[in-house]
Amino acid sequence: MKVWGKVFGFLFGFMLSKSIIGALLGLWLGHSFDRRRHLNFQFNSTSDELNSQAAFLYTTFSVMGHIAKAKGRVNEHEIKFASQYMDKIGLKGELRQQAQDAFREGKLAGFPLEQRIEKFKQSCKSRHDLILMFLEIQVQLALADGKLVAEEKEALGQIASLLGISSRELDRLIDMISAGAHFHSGHRDNARQPSSRQQLANAYKLLGVKKGSDKKEIKKAHRKLMSQHHPDKLVAKGLPPEMMDVAKQKAQEIQAAYDLIMEHI
Repeated sequence: MKVWGKVFGFLFGFMLSKSIIGALLGLWLGHSFDRRRHLNFQFNSTSDELNSQAAFLYTTFSVMGHIAKAKGRVNEHEIKFASQYMDKIGLKGELRQQAQDAFREGKLAGFPLEQRIEKFKQSCKSRHDLILMFLEIQVQLALADGKLVAEEKEALGQIASLLGISSRELDRLIDMISAGAHFHSGHRDNARQPSSRQQLANAYKLLGVKKGSDKKEIKKAHRKLMSQHHPDKLVAKGLPPEMMDVAKQKAQEIQAAYDLIMEHI
């Protein structure tokens, strides 16, 4: 149980102010210290695997907060996305509280983005698959309200650069994520029909190939994406187990897009 920060904070506040108000202020500061200390403990676990998984979750939600605040004000779509993402990966109790704290930290002025990203890269040993999935999540947050404004694009560009991803690759990823959202919506609503040209166009974009590409190129893109989003491989590389269902859903969308394209070749 994390209590020592509260104890010392209460005593120290009382000694300085000689009042109960000062003691309560010290208690509150001690409580904040205890919570942050727990996050840092997870972040610096002696287990490389646990450290990598904790870093992924913590950085994911703190950077979400940073992007959400990029245009000056966090809107309801971004808050809803973050909350639904916590639901999707099953964060409850203290873990959910930590994710919420991380999101709030990311919204603060002076958020140390470069330090957080560098620590994240070190924890996941710069594994490209994990880095791409992390960036995909940030793009999804930025697109939560259905549009990408200049401030959000700039923030994503900075994050991509820190992760070693080119602006060209980021633009391609944004197109794929946007198309994937439309494809998922259409597929869910049973819009996958031969006459649905837009759905087919979304499938091509989701795979990152142009309409008219030959089967060899399409199969190559499919294999690459399926390998990048294979749940077991990602967890083995440091993806938190809580996010396995997210990886599975992505793999299913890739497969559905591939199947639709192959039906129309």
